[in-house]
Amino acid sequence: MGANISGGLPGFDRNGDVYSRKPRLVDLPENCVALIMTRLDPPEICRLARLSRLFRRASSADFIWESKLPPNYRVIAQKVFDEITLRKLIKKDIYAKLSRPNLFDGGTKELWIDKNTGRLCLSISSKALRITGIDDRRYWSHIPTDESRFHSVAYVQQIWWFEVGGEFEIQFPSGTYSLFFRIQLGKTSKRLGRRICNSEHIHGWDLKPVRFQLATSDNQQAVSQCYLNNNPGNWSHYHVGEFKVTNPNISTGIKFSMTQIDCTHTKGGLCIDSVLILPKECVKEFIGSE
Repeated sequence: MGANISGGLPGFDRNGDVYSRKPRLVDLPENCVALIMTRLDPPEICRLARLSRLFRRASSADFIWESKLPPNYRVIAQKVFDEITLRKLIKKDIYAKLSRPNLFDGGTKELWIDKNTGRLCLSISSKALRITGIDDRRYWSHIPTDESRFHSVAYVQQIWWFEVGGEFEIQFPSGTYSLFFRIQLGKTSKRLGRRICNSEHIHGWDLKPVRFQLATSDNQQAVSQCYLNNNPGNWSHYHVGEFKVTNPNISTGIKFSMTQIDCTHTKGGLCIDSVLILPKECVKEFIGSE
């Protein structure tokens, strides 16, 4: 077989005479094409699959996409798919679905797999956070908006004790992850098709810094402090800290918070959208694209 490929494949002219032609990619066995595809990135596999039926069939092989999924992908997939659906899906479809944002927990959280690293990305909405005083409409309210993945943000008009926290647990793929709060000074809306920002309630954030904290179930900790002084009407990602996962087969619990509990002054005029957990390598690309 090797001699035939190196020396050319037999063909026939109009008179039925045999002649030799050069081998083409489409002459390769389907399983060989599939093995080649395991060496490619997912976008390259998809582009190659458009070239011919052979490549399209080869691109559906389970072992290709299993190599692109994290080893613990089933644990992640079970957050968004029931067991019956999961058993019916081929690996290519599982990868396609997990590489796009998937809502779960009543639409208050979202997860997806980063295509470049195969690591987990998470977004947790303000409605899934523990916010002190959130039920008291004198201080807090939920505002509908199309500037959030979850179409709603928490807005504090004025408060003495500011405390926002949350937690999450899952088997993260191995790697280093960064955690951020996505927040904005001021309340934005649209008027006559134009985006406007109401900044009348912004106060108190320049008097004392906000304290950000992160702790994991394996005793990793991070603490940072900063004043909230970004331009009103601009969404900002405040970095809380990083944590490292070395064993993807063990659940990692994460607790995080954002506080300013100095009761010597009030503070207000702040929107909280979500908490983001991203692979460290993806931070610049993801946050820069928003």
